[in-house]
Amino acid sequence: MFRGIIEKSLFGVCSYWGEWLGVQSSRVRLYFIYITFVTMGSPAIVYLFMAFWLNIRKYLRQSKNLIWN
Repeated sequence: MFRGIIEKSLFGVCSYWGEWLGVQSSRVRLYFIYITFVTMGSPAIVYLFMAFWLNIRKYLRQSKNLIWN
């Protein structure tokens, strides 16, 4: 319950990738943290871009559904 709330509030990027790749979101999150430390933070920019893009996609899907209703 608490974990689901945290995942939704953190944009759901790792959950999205986990579902898309067919692995647990905790594994994706763990590898993302490892890569961030190894590359000195550059994947953090990619994460923010993906979060922005997922929010835009969600907004566009909601507006498309409103048109057809």
